[in-house]
Amino acid sequence: MIPSREQALGMLRAMVRVRRLEERCAEDYAAAKIRGFLHLYIGQEAIAAGVLPALGAADSVVATYREHGHALLRGLPARAIMAEMYGRSGGCSRGRGGSMHLFSREHRFFGGHGIVGAGLPVAIGLALADKLLGTRGVTCVFFGEGASAEGEFHESLNLASLWRLPVLFVCENNLYAMGTALARSEAEPEIHKKAAVHRIGSEVVDGMDVAAVTEAASQAIDRVRETGAPWFLECLAYRFRAHSMFDPELYRDRSEVETWRTRDPITQLVSRMAGAIMPEDIAAIEAEAAAEIADACAFADASPLEPVEDLLLDVRAP
Repeated sequence: MIPSREQALGMLRAMVRVRRLEERCAEDYAAAKIRGFLHLYIGQEAIAAGVLPALGAADSVVATYREHGHALLRGLPARAIMAEMYGRSGGCSRGRGGSMHLFSREHRFFGGHGIVGAGLPVAIGLALADKLLGTRGVTCVFFGEGASAEGEFHESLNLASLWRLPVLFVCENNLYAMGTALARSEAEPEIHKKAAVHRIGSEVVDGMDVAAVTEAASQAIDRVRETGAPWFLECLAYRFRAHSMFDPELYRDRSEVETWRTRDPITQLVSRMAGAIMPEDIAAIEAEAAAEIADACAFADASPLEPVEDLLLDVRAP
């Protein structure tokens, strides 16, 4: 797919917004404004930027704990995301979920799941509801390659196939399940082949190429919507930062990381669209993203902590 100028600008804007959000999160984590675990999406932006715009407002999205970019591109305001990061009441989960548990019923964004593979069964439930209600909605569930070693992975694919559910499975394969190289943990490292066991069609796409992801995702979503059957999309990508901010990253050679950095999805798109994307376009997009993130952080700073008297709100006894 060769995008038009307008398409390319939209792709670039989406990836820059995510990149700058994540970079600010890393800074605020170092400043102790963000606590707990923090998993950054830097390097993988082309996947979210390619998939999410192809979904409709009535479709459902389920993500992993590396979900800040998915939430932003799904339409959650940067203000609500940053306030949640800061643990403030103005956050999308009232400050109770933090980095790994962004959620918005309004945007049909159902997590943010801290447990590997936990979003897969949730996606099956959402898709089953759409099928029973006859909505023609599609549920898109993102997960990492490490989730394919979990029982929920095969259980979810089995039910999606058995019940013919409208689910798009998007595997964000960044080659390392936390600190373990895929080839050392999986007898079959080509994750899409596991879908065939459950009689689900699949495709592999370059997850560092936003145009390729956009084309593959658009076709896959149309296919799922028209047939009502599941589809599996494996996006091959690479995270430029450690697994989390706690990760000393002793399992990857620096040279490997630097080699992958030459395939940065943002610079690749700009290079590919030279002559269509101009320096002034890039400057304008960067300025917009900077203003958005600055505003979001100011809002988060001003947002109060949840009152102590509300700590038991929504807590249910067994």
